[in-house]
Amino acid sequence: MGQSTEELSNEIAGTRESLANDLDALQDRVSPAAIVERRKEAARGRARSVKDKVMGSAHSARDGVGSGTSSAGGAVTGAVGGAKDTASDAVSSAGDAVEGSPIAAGLVAFGAGLVIAGLFPASRVEARASQKVVQAAQPLVEEAKAVGQDVGQQLKDSAADSAQQVKQTATESTQRVKDEGSSSIETVRSEAPGA
Repeated sequence: MGQSTEELSNEIAGTRESLANDLDALQDRVSPAAIVERRKEAARGRARSVKDKVMGSAHSARDGVGSGTSSAGGAVTGAVGGAKDTASDAVSSAGDAVEGSPIAAGLVAFGAGLVIAGLFPASRVEARASQKVVQAAQPLVEEAKAVGQDVGQQLKDSAADSAQQVKQTATESTQRVKDEGSSSIETVRSEAPGA
């Protein structure tokens, strides 16, 4: 048996609402701003995770070094020995925590090296070498910035194209649903008794 005009109208309204919800969800999914925000949040989460792993190890190493330097007599050799023992303990315990993750292990080792290096003043040779490293790395930093900006622009252009295609498809689908609804209403009216 055919549906009444009211049932068809309700079905069309439901279809329109469902289509509008799908379009909103799709627009949020392909929106360049939403994509960038999701990627930024994911990067922040990964950075926080790495920072927590490394900083936890660095804090335990620093606390241990502080207790090693407060030994009676305060001799430099005692402090160096205590720092060495504490650093190796920190690296060992951190290595257990990050087993199977070479990047995290490298970061932990780097952090432990920074803690140990902070105990000793830099020599003139080291100071000059660090200046040379910074100067040599500057072109790489600039190149990385340029590549990052290029990738960001390409992503933005691609997302804008995708959003335009989605909008066009949604407009066509909406028009098709509207046309089919109008056609169905006309069919019901023409078949209704007394028409």
